[in-house]
Amino acid sequence: MEQRNLDKALDIVSKLLMGEEISEKGSNAALYHDIVHMSLKKMNIHMYEYANGLYVSAGENNRAFGYSNEELRREIGIRNNRELYLAYFVIYNVLTFFYQSSDSTAYSEFVRVEDIISGTDAAVTGIADRREAIVLNEIEENSFRQIALSWDGLPVVSVEDSQGLRAARNSKTGFVKLVMNFLVRQELFVQADTRYYPKDRFRALAQNYFEEYKGRLLEVMREEEDATD
Repeated sequence: MEQRNLDKALDIVSKLLMGEEISEKGSNAALYHDIVHMSLKKMNIHMYEYANGLYVSAGENNRAFGYSNEELRREIGIRNNRELYLAYFVIYNVLTFFYQSSDSTAYSEFVRVEDIISGTDAAVTGIADRREAIVLNEIEENSFRQIALSWDGLPVVSVEDSQGLRAARNSKTGFVKLVMNFLVRQELFVQADTRYYPKDRFRALAQNYFEEYKGRLLEVMREEEDATD
């Protein structure tokens, strides 16, 4: 392996870790790709490809490059793990506006806060209505119950902010805005007035989520969808 190729590959790794967008082009792209992928794998970082671009995401339990629960709560602007799990659920519902599976792409160009609220309402109601058809263990049952209670306990807008303009924890509108503000800061979406447009970084992570992380939440949501057919 030539030193200049290694140096170039490590330069790419550095830029990816700094959040820069990297285009996968050039005569030595395949060579760099293998070195970069190997280097990132050693650091428990996943590399995704989308539209000739390279993107990275911290692997599970990656304390060096990922967020702890406490750090993530602080980044989003919420206080406890109950709200954090609700934020995860909201993010999952945002994701389904654009992807249903690794081989299925929804053709939504953007999403609005009211769309996310409606989607989350439907998801919570669907799980509650189909509990007998969905096989949940005791921990899952309690987790989804807490998510449902947290979400249903929020008004659409708060008394203090009847126009729904602020990102806050005390309403569905405010809570969704907290989550979307976080996704914008993570360079996953760009906001234009009331619309949120997904960036290539989001599409890369979302597409690969369904390929690599067929987690229990996805299984439950699919069971809920199958139960409604």
